[in-house]
Amino acid sequence: MLDHPIARIEELRVEFQTKDGPVVGVENVSFSVQPGETVCIVGESGSGKSVSSLSLMRLVEFGGGSIAGGRLIFDRKDGGELDLAKAGQDVMQDIRGNEIGMIFQEPMTALNPVFTVGRQLTEGLRVHRGMSRSAAEKRALELLREVRIPEPERRLKQYPHELSGGMRQRVVIAMAMACRPRLLIADEPTTALDVTIQAEILALMDRLKRETGTAVMFITHDMAVVAQMADRVVVMFRGNKVEEGTVEEIFENPQHDYTKALLAAVPKLGEMRGKSAPEPMKLLGVEGQKIAPILGTEKTLLSVKNLTTRFAVKGGFLRRTVANVHAVEDVSFTLNKGQTMSLVGESGCGKSTAGRSVLRLVEPMAGEVNLDGVDIMSLNPQKLRRARLDMQMIFQDPFASLNPQMQLIDQVAEPMRNFNIASGSEINDRVASLFDRVHLPRSFMRRYPHEMSGGQRQRIAIARALALNPKLIIADEAVSALDVSVQAQVLNLMMELQAELGLSYLFISHDMAVVERVSHSVGVMYLGRIVEMGSRTAVFENPQHPYTKALMKAVPIADPRLRKSEKDLNFKPIPSPIHGLDYKPEPSVYQEVEPGHFILTTDSGY
Repeated sequence: MLDHPIARIEELRVEFQTKDGPVVGVENVSFSVQPGETVCIVGESGSGKSVSSLSLMRLVEFGGGSIAGGRLIFDRKDGGELDLAKAGQDVMQDIRGNEIGMIFQEPMTALNPVFTVGRQLTEGLRVHRGMSRSAAEKRALELLREVRIPEPERRLKQYPHELSGGMRQRVVIAMAMACRPRLLIADEPTTALDVTIQAEILALMDRLKRETGTAVMFITHDMAVVAQMADRVVVMFRGNKVEEGTVEEIFENPQHDYTKALLAAVPKLGEMRGKSAPEPMKLLGVEGQKIAPILGTEKTLLSVKNLTTRFAVKGGFLRRTVANVHAVEDVSFTLNKGQTMSLVGESGCGKSTAGRSVLRLVEPMAGEVNLDGVDIMSLNPQKLRRARLDMQMIFQDPFASLNPQMQLIDQVAEPMRNFNIASGSEINDRVASLFDRVHLPRSFMRRYPHEMSGGQRQRIAIARALALNPKLIIADEAVSALDVSVQAQVLNLMMELQAELGLSYLFISHDMAVVERVSHSVGVMYLGRIVEMGSRTAVFENPQHPYTKALMKAVPIADPRLRKSEKDLNFKPIPSPIHGLDYKPEPSVYQEVEPGHFILTTDSGY
């Protein structure tokens, strides 16, 4: 390998000006990136990993930051080294997109909603490369083929909102690679994506890197992604670099306590093999943890039969229904008291709609829902409101589900006031004990949501769901937006509460490793139907349906010696769930492959 790095960050210090004076975002951070190498920068939210990369692009200044010290040496194409910290904005404009490409975390905000994909792809080529329109369009088509987008000619004429999340992220990668940059900075590029799409995007980036020799700076908090992608790893904690080494050194022989704790908090697929019941994760630095399996009971709490939910697609001048989205199609399952049933699948498979249909937050078209002997589907609005005492929901984004103008004590107390189940002083005592339950200090009761971190907000959402002593909690992607160590703590908290209070969870997630850790039983959803269902042991250790097998194969494993290659991954594009009004779906028919383990025999479209 050449000993001449493409980029060297030397003793970087970035400060942000606030009302209370300057806050240091990163301090004294140094590392380099060699040609053709992938350096992963890992750490949790607020560790300074994105700030380091945005400094290299000099974009940190647009977010209120300033480079207060250090050098950012970049080796330009024409052979000269340049300190980007001192470069003028006109030079930076020439470098951005041309010599340093950037892939942002959220593709919808990185793309302009009012221009077609083709216009956005050709813009950089015409500005930096001086290409004619037709030459730029030809190159744009090549780029879309390189990132494996089907029907690229059609895609060029479409707008970002017409593409799925995975497709949009591919377009962003194509834009970043358009001018063949020497360095590609990828900031959490797969966080918002499904497992299968993430696996494809990671393999794609790896292939593009090998073919073009581009160096990659990859920022992520997902240790399994690091194991899949990295040559070298830089671990950041609270604005400082705490450890650096090759990917094997970091995973097999971590030195710093923070790195060890980070690796201990990652749920790994296959960890629960041979265990019949879920159990909390062993976390480093947590005293007196009691790790006991959570058995639950054999009594049925929730039974769902032939649940079907469709959404009308309106069209034409009179806004008549012209087609239906078949979001949930003939779904049946049961959940026992004190146990967790997980629905797992990719975006758009219908898992969230199924959860909301059980609570009748979305009205199902057909089916039966029975919660502890109560027929939920037959209740009038008044009785349904009473029945909701027994069933609560935890949403994916706690910030969106909390009221920004209310103190936390009032948010947790609100359900109790609404249902008149306690009076003034009693309510305060109960809120205080709920704060103890979810391991938050009572001093937080007077705070507002914006004063809390993501993990703390999710604990408030859990406390609020527990306020009414429900029997069933539906957790919709409740930990997917959290950092690894916070996610582990919240999952352990949910399992601890389950063991103490006998709660039942319907756990909706796309993260297979998390599902393996928390579930008693699992239903794998694809295109509105459950294609495989059974105990966690049966589904994870003996998957039978081709879709379940493809899903398992796609999960990155936090071990650099078990990398996936692009040829391991052969996913079929998901067909559309929209059908005309005359479409009559077949009922779901299952075959029992072993006692209690079912696979769908009706054509699932996979």
